[in-house]
Amino acid sequence: MKSLLSIFVAAALFIGSSALFTVQQGETAIVFRLGEIVQTDVEPGLHFKTPFINSVKTFDSRLQTLDAEPERYLTKEKKNLIIDSFVKWRIVDAKKFYTSTNGDIRIANMRLAQIIKDSLRAEFGNRTVQEAISRDRSTIVKDITVSTQKDVASFGIELADVRVKRVDLPQDVSESVYRRMEAERTRVAKELRSEGAEAAERIRADADRQKVVTLSDAFRKAETIRGQGDASAAEIYAKAYNKDKEFYAFYQSLNAYQEAFKDKSDVVLVDPKSDFFKYFNAQK
Repeated sequence: MKSLLSIFVAAALFIGSSALFTVQQGETAIVFRLGEIVQTDVEPGLHFKTPFINSVKTFDSRLQTLDAEPERYLTKEKKNLIIDSFVKWRIVDAKKFYTSTNGDIRIANMRLAQIIKDSLRAEFGNRTVQEAISRDRSTIVKDITVSTQKDVASFGIELADVRVKRVDLPQDVSESVYRRMEAERTRVAKELRSEGAEAAERIRADADRQKVVTLSDAFRKAETIRGQGDASAAEIYAKAYNKDKEFYAFYQSLNAYQEAFKDKSDVVLVDPKSDFFKYFNAQK
């Protein structure tokens, strides 16, 4: 009797637990009755179902990220660009999501990736490289979001965000662009060096001219001052001579002796009775 009661209690507990299911926060669920969908988008919380008749499948309703590998796309000028992008999306209709992708996130990402690739190909194909790189990035993202919303709606999902992370040139094109940029920078550097050399020559020539003018002015002023000094000296000598002619003659003779016999090895052949030895003879 006790064993039958235990079996009955265990069966009741099993059936009771089978009649309850929980949907976690950030999830949505679909309830099936013998494989047929009878309730969709079940909100988070504790819910009841008929044991052995109903089954439940839950899905993550939080934001999902599709970060695809960088792809090569042609621009309007038939130039290749490497585009690296990502997409944020979420499930908004669990029934459509289940019927279109069998509830598999990987299948949803594969289909969404193809849609985004087609949209990127169309958007970049209508723009030049300059437009794609410089100023149309936000417009491209907006147009892709608008154009793909209808396609992805059939999967029961919505796009929360589409972003282009990076737009690069292919490696071979990048090297070619780099070489052109290097050549352009080299040309500009040569022009700047040439202009600098020309400016240096002008500055140097102007400095040389100013040097010549300055030296000329200085020489002229020096000669003027020297002339004025010589005139003043001559005037002073003249005044001194007029005051005491004999002393002046004696003084001038001493200066002449000093210059003539500056070096001990100097030899002068002069008549002793000449005026040069006037004051020597006078002291005898």
